[in-house]
Amino acid sequence: MSTQTRIEWTNATWNPLRGCIKISPGCKHCYAEVFAERFRGVPGHPYEQGFDLRLVPEKLLEPLSWKTPKRVFVNSMSDLFHDDVPDDYVMAVTKVMECANWHTFQVLTKRSERLRDLLNGKLCRAARLDHIWWGVSVEDRQHGVPRIDHLRDTPARIRFLSIEPLLENLGIINLDGINWVIVGGESGSGARRMEKEWVLSLLEQSRAARIPFFFKQWGGRQKKRTGRQLDGRTYDEFPRPPLQLSTQTPSSSMVKELEALSSKWLNLNHDTL
Repeated sequence: MSTQTRIEWTNATWNPLRGCIKISPGCKHCYAEVFAERFRGVPGHPYEQGFDLRLVPEKLLEPLSWKTPKRVFVNSMSDLFHDDVPDDYVMAVTKVMECANWHTFQVLTKRSERLRDLLNGKLCRAARLDHIWWGVSVEDRQHGVPRIDHLRDTPARIRFLSIEPLLENLGIINLDGINWVIVGGESGSGARRMEKEWVLSLLEQSRAARIPFFFKQWGGRQKKRTGRQLDGRTYDEFPRPPLQLSTQTPSSSMVKELEALSSKWLNLNHDTL
């Protein structure tokens, strides 16, 4: 876990996977890839294999040891619904989230069709839990907006959109069934420009639909300089329910089941897929 994350809408990150591949324009300047590839070939480093996709079963049980409730971004350095991640491993990650119900887990994907299929199937129970939020990335009309329909076509209790990097005016989008909207511009070297009018349109639509709005950043090469204010205001709104202490302690049998799952994947020695 990283408790020093710079991602404004979460408290911590948890990465039982590492690595990914690019599938849409929003991936062009992937911060996770840039970070991971810096350490390719460094012996013993967590990213010795760069941004190649890997399962990391030794990280599976981490949230059970964090006693203070946190908002936890799941797989900030990967995508849980990547095609090459086995269903059984996705289910193992989800079982940990179900058990550690004093945290709020934020799951974000660009693989929205697999998200839809699993939340309507093997993960249907987890989909209905208040403390697991399911989201899709939306960067443009062609690739991003269709993901919203896939997300809406699930039984998820909390559905959210991460509209970052916002690459064009999305026009009027259907926000029915959406519980949270995050908007942000691209940052870092080569960052593509985001126009204020695009952001204001999404703010107005969120307000009309009574959906919490979170403005993450303007972005640019130096995001600290451009800041997070929109017309002199910072938008840090979150969906309900808020973080709260669990009223249920995981049973010893559940903990043993999860430990057995972790041991299974460790023994399979999935250093590469």
